[in-house]
Amino acid sequence: MLGLLFILLNFLTGFVLCSLCIPRLADFTRRTYFGKKISMSPVLVSFPLWYITGAFLMTWTTYFMAYLAMKCGAKSPLIMANAIVMPLFAVLCLIGVLALRRRKRLAWMAMLWKQHPVGDIVFVVITLLFATFLMSWTFSYSNGAYRVGYSVFSDFAPHMGMIRSFSIGNNFPTTYSHFAGEDIKYHFLFQFMVGNLELLGLRLDRAFNYPSIICFAGAFSLLYVLAVKLTGKKAVGWVASLLFAFRSSDAVFDFLAKPTEKSLGDIFPNLFKETRWYDLVSNPKRLSNLTWKALMENDGFVGTTQHEDWGLWNLNVYCNQRHLAIGLCALLCMILFLLPTLFSAVRRIRDMIANREGNLEETDPEFRLFFMEKVGYAIRYSLATKEGWLPRRWALPILLGCILGMCSFFNGACVIGCLCVLFVLAIASDHRLEYAITALITIAFTLFATKFFIDGSVVTPKYYFGFLADIRTAAGAWEYIMTLCGILPFVLLAAFVLSDGTGKWIWFAFTAPFILAFTTSLTIDVTVNHKYIMMSLMLLAIPAANFLVWLWERAGAWPKIVCVLLIFVLTATGLYDLRTVIRRNDIKSHRYLELRDDDPITEWVAENATSQDIFLSPYYSLNNFVMGGAMLYYGWPYYAWSAGYDTPGRQEKVTAMYESTSSLELIELVRENNIRFIVVDDDARNSTEYKLNEIIIQMTYPKVFEYGNTAIYDTRKLQDTLFVPVFEVGEDGYED
Repeated sequence: MLGLLFILLNFLTGFVLCSLCIPRLADFTRRTYFGKKISMSPVLVSFPLWYITGAFLMTWTTYFMAYLAMKCGAKSPLIMANAIVMPLFAVLCLIGVLALRRRKRLAWMAMLWKQHPVGDIVFVVITLLFATFLMSWTFSYSNGAYRVGYSVFSDFAPHMGMIRSFSIGNNFPTTYSHFAGEDIKYHFLFQFMVGNLELLGLRLDRAFNYPSIICFAGAFSLLYVLAVKLTGKKAVGWVASLLFAFRSSDAVFDFLAKPTEKSLGDIFPNLFKETRWYDLVSNPKRLSNLTWKALMENDGFVGTTQHEDWGLWNLNVYCNQRHLAIGLCALLCMILFLLPTLFSAVRRIRDMIANREGNLEETDPEFRLFFMEKVGYAIRYSLATKEGWLPRRWALPILLGCILGMCSFFNGACVIGCLCVLFVLAIASDHRLEYAITALITIAFTLFATKFFIDGSVVTPKYYFGFLADIRTAAGAWEYIMTLCGILPFVLLAAFVLSDGTGKWIWFAFTAPFILAFTTSLTIDVTVNHKYIMMSLMLLAIPAANFLVWLWERAGAWPKIVCVLLIFVLTATGLYDLRTVIRRNDIKSHRYLELRDDDPITEWVAENATSQDIFLSPYYSLNNFVMGGAMLYYGWPYYAWSAGYDTPGRQEKVTAMYESTSSLELIELVRENNIRFIVVDDDARNSTEYKLNEIIIQMTYPKVFEYGNTAIYDTRKLQDTLFVPVFEVGEDGYED
C-alpha cells in the first residue's frame, strides 16, 4: 500500500511542479510546431512528464535523507527517510494545489474528464498492454518464486543486487553490489527507487515492473506526441511507434537467404552427424525446408553483427535494462519543450527576410537564397538579436535542467545523448539561453552527483571510429550500418530529401547520438554505445514514418503497395525478435531462472549480513546470494569491468585469498580487503582462475552456515584451535 502511495505521490509532485512551471501544458497538444490545429489528448504528454519529474525529485530526496539518517546513526535509515519524505511531499503537494487554485491554474484539469480522441485512447491502451506484457513476461512471480527469464537474467544480476542492497540491506554509503568495497560508478538510482518500493511493501516483481511499465509506455506516448507535433499527422505517430518497437534489420532475411552450417547446427545438434553440409547445400528444397523450420524453432536472437546474440538492438534491451525507458522519457521531454524555439526562429527570420527582400509570399524565401546568404541572415537576425538569446520564460529551462540533471544517475547515457541533440538544435534556434540554462544545470547537477558517488570519473572520452564494425574505416562502418539497419538508411535518405530546411536540421540533430557512438568511446567497453544508436533510431523513426505516410497518401495503388512492403521489410526482424523474446522466456517451457525468498541461502544472507558485510565468493551472476542482498567482493567480472572498475587488480586479490597457504597470510589479506564472509562451494572448488586451498580456510575461520555443497565462513571469529600470536582475539573479532 505504501509503495503504491509513493508512486501516486510521484505523479502528484510532478503535476504540481509542472503546472507551476508550464502553466499552458494543456494547450501543448492543440497545435503543431508550425501552427496547425490538432486534436490530441494532453494526457499523452502530461502523465509521463509528471511521473518522471516526481520520481526523480522524490527518489533523490529519499536517498539523501536516508544518507543523512545513516550519518546520524539510524539503524534503518531508509525507513526513517520515507517517514519524513512522504508526509513532507504530501504537505508540499497540498500547498501547491492550493497555490494553483489561487492562481486559477487548475481549470485545465477538466481535461482528465473530457472526451479524448478515440485513437489516442486506443494508442494508450495498446502501449500499456504491450509494456505490461513484456515486463511481466520476462519477470514474474508464482507460488512463492520469482521467475527471471533467460533473456534478461544476466543484466538482472547487478540490478537485483543493487535493489536488494537497499530493500534488505542499508547500502549507505553506496557501493556496487558486484564489486563491493569501492565507490558506485553505476547509474543505480532506478534500482534504488525499486528497492525503496519493495521496502514500502510492494512485492519485488511489482516494485520492478510498475515503474518499468509506466516509463516504457510513457516513451511511446512522448514519441507519438513529438511525431504528431512535427508533422501534423497522427498516422506518423502510429508508424513511428511501430518502427520504435520493431527494429529495421536484414537479420531475419539473412538467416533465410544464407543459412550456415553453424546456424542450422546450433538448432539441430544431430543434423550433421548424418548429413554433410555439402550434401545439404546441393539439395535446395531440403535446405529451404530446414531453414524455415530452424527459424520457427530458434530461440536465439538472429543477426550477424557483433553481440546481436545478446539481443542488443531489440525489445529485449528494454526488458533487461529497465532504467533505459525512464531516460528516454527525459530525452523526449527535453526535445518536446525546447523545439518551439527552433520553429519560432525560422518563422521570425523568414518574416524579416521577406520584409527586406520584398513581396515573396508565393515562394518560400528560404529556398531562393544560397547557403552563405542563409548563414548571413541567421547571424544578423538571430545571433545578433535579443530574441536569439533571451529565454521565453526562466522557469521552464530551470525545470528542464533539473529533470535532466536528476536523470544522470538514473541513466547517464540518455543525458549525454540528449545534450548532443540539444546542442545541434540550439545552433539554429531562438532563445539559446534556454538551452544553455538547461545544459548548465544538468552538467552542474551531474558533476555534483559524480563527485558525491564516484572517486574520479567513470567517463573517459577518446576518439574511436567505427563502433563495433569489423573494419573500422568509413567503408567498414557503412557496411556495418547497412547490415545492422537494413533498408532504413535509404528510407531516411528519401525522407531527408523530401523535408524542408527546418526538417533537415531536426533530422540531422536526431543523428547526433548516432555520430557520437561511431566516433567516440566514453567508457572502457565501446559496446555500451549501442544505447546512443538506439536513441537516434528512436528519434529517426519519425522522419522514416513521415516518408511512409507520405507514400501512402500518393494517388494510385502502387505507392500504397510499396508503402506496405517497406513497412513489412522495416519491421520483419523486429517482429521476429519479439517472437524470440517470447520463446526465450516461455514460462510453460520453464525457460526462466527461479529464485525464492524462502531459500535457505537467501534467508541466511538476509538475516545475518548487512550491506557493509562483503562476501568473498566465486563469480556469481544472479543467484540466491544476490537475492539475499549479499555484497559481492568480485561478482561476474563483466559487470564491474564495463562499469570501469579495476577487475584485473581485484582478480589477483581473490586468487591470493582463495590460494592462501597459511592462516596468517589469509587473515592479513581478509583484513586488508574488509572481507566479512568467505563462500566456498563447487564453483570455487572447480574454478580455473585459482586453486582453492579450502583446508586453510577451514583451519582459520569457523563455518557459520552450510547448505548442500555451499559453506560460509565468518572472518570476525577465528577457530578456537588456531594460535596466532600477532593478533589479539576478542569475542566479536580481532584487532592488532
